[in-house]
Amino acid sequence: MSDAPKLERSVISTNSISTSKLSDVSTVELAQALVERLSIGDRDWHRLKSDRKARSREQTVAALMLLLKDQPEEALARLQQAVGWLDRSISAPPCPTHGSRKQPSRVEPSDV
Repeated sequence: MSDAPKLERSVISTNSISTSKLSDVSTVELAQALVERLSIGDRDWHRLKSDRKARSREQTVAALMLLLKDQPEEALARLQQAVGWLDRSISAPPCPTHGSRKQPSRVEPSDV
């Protein structure tokens, strides 16, 4: 038997969307809505780039979408990244725009 907590049906249900409305939406559309909701956008990147829970959620929903599109190898890679964020085996790379700025050239007296 697994030690993982069991999800109750009430966790999955929602108050704002009726079940009949959900049945009108495809599974892929629901997954895409999650991807859009949980993806870290440009405006939030610096604030959330090291947030392990946010990064793990982002990778997990991306994996779900890949599984629904029958791409299990890519989904597995995303799930491994999600686990890596949670178990702290990976961390955010530095921002590509920081550190790439060149220092102004120094003018030596002999150059004048």
